[in-house]
Amino acid sequence: MDGKIFYITKSKLQELKKEYDELLDLERRKALGDAAPKIFESEDLNPEFVSFQEDIGFLRSRIDELKNIIGHHELIKNPGKEKRNVIGVGAKVRIDVNGQKDEFTIVGTLEANPAIGKISNESPVGKALLGHKIGDEVVVSSPIKTTYKIKNIKYERS
Repeated sequence: MDGKIFYITKSKLQELKKEYDELLDLERRKALGDAAPKIFESEDLNPEFVSFQEDIGFLRSRIDELKNIIGHHELIKNPGKEKRNVIGVGAKVRIDVNGQKDEFTIVGTLEANPAIGKISNESPVGKALLGHKIGDEVVVSSPIKTTYKIKNIKYERS
């Protein structure tokens, strides 16, 4: 994950920052609270303590993941007028595939959801379409060979 740039919208960034702050607060409360079980119960390792440590580990893992995303993000913004005819992250693209029309928005991996028309810039189709213009035909071979004819590119307010 190191060095990777996460393309996200402003609203997604706010959502991630909120989750990060809430998890940091929860971690502090758990670590400082009286709820932490004792390491030993008689002479045996306390199973509640082991479970508590695992919970803290999962919590710390998610906090570190969020910190990495927040530290290595790039906000999705609309390009200047001269670049609005080229597909980039944030573009809503209308295409024709074998006579079938389809439309989707190219987003970062954290916001991708093909069921609602959002595909990742790292997906085979998203990656192949980046940098192309209206009228271009893009062939994607994953897992079958498909030709996408670009009909329209639109950038909505971010």
